[in-house]
Amino acid sequence: MAERHIPYYSLKKLFSFFNGVTVLSGMILIGLSIYVNFRGAVLTKVLGRSSAYLFHVGYLCLVMGSVTVLLGFARWHGAAKESRGTLLFCFLVMVIILIVQITAATVVLAFFPVVREVALEHNFVTLRKNYRGYKEPDDYSMRWNLVVEKLKCCGVKNYTDFSGSSFERVTGHTYPRCCCKSPGTVDCDGHNVSADVIHQEGCFPKLLKITKTQSANLSGGCLGTAVMQLPGILATLLLFIKLG
Repeated sequence: MAERHIPYYSLKKLFSFFNGVTVLSGMILIGLSIYVNFRGAVLTKVLGRSSAYLFHVGYLCLVMGSVTVLLGFARWHGAAKESRGTLLFCFLVMVIILIVQITAATVVLAFFPVVREVALEHNFVTLRKNYRGYKEPDDYSMRWNLVVEKLKCCGVKNYTDFSGSSFERVTGHTYPRCCCKSPGTVDCDGHNVSADVIHQEGCFPKLLKITKTQSANLSGGCLGTAVMQLPGILATLLLFIKLG
């Protein structure tokens, strides 16, 4: 009699282990989404719609991670109570999440070339039209000021982007104060373009590097957690069948 129950209890132990791995994968997705949306990709907001996919997929990872963790506890409950209905429900939802993760990873990889090819000229034109200046209260200017100060760069292509722009026409300056290496100095007068005074490199290459890194993080995270979840999904199905 005891021998007949050994495979079942062995399967439950295997299920518990892989279910724990699945819960861990959900926590990884949650952590990844927090990193991307609230730290890693914050600077790329100036790229507008070109980088919006990072935030969309990031929030999607937050949802998928939260659901995965909740399903992990539901599956433990279903296994403990030997509830085939609960196990079947969890199995089906996890299959959907697995498909969504693979799709999300594909979308992220597909959109990065779009950012690289399309965003440069669009952001150049938008900066010249909409940027207002250092410490201006509008969201667009605030975002660019943050990017310039954090990345130590100036303009989209380089510091000459402000020549002939709305900013220059309003202020008479050829670059904003945030482009200066030391904004509080006398040399930072909006006209002295010496390499000792201002950051002359454009911000776009650095923003593109951040976008590429975050795209790789999101796609790798989605695919990695999908691999982690697959054994747990199969173990849930096997336990469901065994209980039948």
